[in-house]
Amino acid sequence: MRVPRPSKKTCDAYRTLKANLKAGNLGKPSSKRYRRAVEKPIAFRPAGAQPYDDRMLSWQYPQRTVSIWTLSGRMKEVARLALYRKGESYLLYRDGMRFLTATCEVPEAEPNTSVTQFLGIDLGIVNIATTSDGQIMAGRRLNRGRLRERVLRTKLQRKNTPSAKRRLKKRRRKEARRVKDINHKIAKHVVAEAERTGRGIALEDLTGIRARVRLRKPQRATHSSWAFAQLGAFIAYKDRRAGVPVVHVNPAYTSRTCAQCGHIDKANRVSQARFVCRSCGVVAHADWNGSRNIRHRAEELWRCGAQSTAPAPPPETRSGTGRKPSTTTSGARCASPGPSVPGR
Repeated sequence: MRVPRPSKKTCDAYRTLKANLKAGNLGKPSSKRYRRAVEKPIAFRPAGAQPYDDRMLSWQYPQRTVSIWTLSGRMKEVARLALYRKGESYLLYRDGMRFLTATCEVPEAEPNTSVTQFLGIDLGIVNIATTSDGQIMAGRRLNRGRLRERVLRTKLQRKNTPSAKRRLKKRRRKEARRVKDINHKIAKHVVAEAERTGRGIALEDLTGIRARVRLRKPQRATHSSWAFAQLGAFIAYKDRRAGVPVVHVNPAYTSRTCAQCGHIDKANRVSQARFVCRSCGVVAHADWNGSRNIRHRAEELWRCGAQSTAPAPPPETRSGTGRKPSTTTSGARCASPGPSVPGR
């Protein structure tokens, strides 16, 4: 299918490049990155995404269909209409199929500022998420699937035959789709539970954890594939749609602190799943104990006047602007890991 907008797409690309150069996003004029961007002509992939506006693409609301204008004429009955559509739509070609993606502006609920309690979420690899209510979302099935895919990719890459390459191409993005689906389900369940009980959600601020942790070689692949940021982003945007406040806290010593008496000791964490306090003798699941500590810190911050750290929607900007607008987080992203943790 040929599209009738190559000149518009090219103009938009050069306009964006000019704005980036002017804003300094590509470095100084003497830098190698700046010179490469200026000297190298802009090229597009044959199957790249094609932008459509309302002049090239019409939406039939009663029939819930769309009609796309191409050089071969209009194509009708190609997709279903999404509610709350706004702005341009993009026609993508992926894995032999075409997808029409539309930007939708979904109305958000008013944030609930009257909450006094929070649902603590401890994120991990063995257990993807553990709530302060004691519910554990185990990651055994996901981790086994990742290991199976990794072993299969290694075998096929080593074989390097045409059939192996075809199989690799067929299985690409399969693991990412599975992880995304599981994270969506977990985020939906967590937000629904917080909304039902009238509580906020407390998460760990795990920014920079990959750089801070040193691991052995067999553990690096598992740690690098940990999709904690994706799960946190899913929870944050679903929180915003439901009006549930979310607070990020400092995760320091949450796995070593007793949620009952506040005693901090490395020896408290007996194993990956077992927590035994050396002071008061409490025995609990380690991830559940950590989620309770996260809940305590979030409630303490909320009482001190901290605001929800759910990301705000990006401001509307004209196409072709250079530097991306930066968003600053409130002071709720840090909490002192002091030993005084209130017992609950």
